[in-house]
Amino acid sequence: MTDNSLRHVAIIMDGNNRWAKQRGMAGVSGHKVGVERIRDVMAACQEMGVEVLTVFAFSSENWRRPPVEVEALMSLFLLYLKNEAKALNKKDVALRVIGNRERFSPSIQKAIAAAEELTRGGKTTLVIAADYGGRWDIAEAAKKIAQQVAAGELDPAAITEDSLHQHTCLADLPPLDLLIRTGGEVRISNFLLWQCAYAELFFSDKLWPDFDGDELKKAAASFRERQRRFGLTGDQIDAGALNA
Repeated sequence: MTDNSLRHVAIIMDGNNRWAKQRGMAGVSGHKVGVERIRDVMAACQEMGVEVLTVFAFSSENWRRPPVEVEALMSLFLLYLKNEAKALNKKDVALRVIGNRERFSPSIQKAIAAAEELTRGGKTTLVIAADYGGRWDIAEAAKKIAQQVAAGELDPAAITEDSLHQHTCLADLPPLDLLIRTGGEVRISNFLLWQCAYAELFFSDKLWPDFDGDELKKAAASFRERQRRFGLTGDQIDAGALNA
């Protein structure tokens, strides 16, 4: 049997705008409610013993959205960082932000650094992917490998999947077990491409503002019913080959 312990969950939080439009509200209203759902899901993760929750807050491609929406999202992000860090610290949650920070305003960059420093050492980790893309993550890892080769520190023949992995954003955290996407879409939208290689996928029709801790537990129950084979056959798994 496979070890279906759930250590790392990632979520593509989709459906905020649609949720708001269904209620005749501005799109940013859906994002505000979506922040509350992060709290609910984080609490459920801690209850289930999940060590890491990674959420897709803002993709590299989201900069192309209408300027008014982008500005509202940046304001909400800054407010979250300033208001949530103390609460996360009290709950023993370490906050980490992954992605390209260079395009964020100085105030947001400063708030990210302050929140990460305040919550450092938390037993559970909340990772916020902001201005993040899976291809960007891999390209940045490749760039660091190339710099090592150029400096004579690494033989190109010695480059392996593991050596590349060590330079990806989540290399020091448990491997991704379960990727959830809300909102009824069935794609991963350039999120954690490297880390998703053997993750289980779960797609929910619930719009993100309607996805709470109970919905997360349903996804976790589905995960635990699956046989994770990692390229082996079911018979091999049953015989214990994965742990051999």
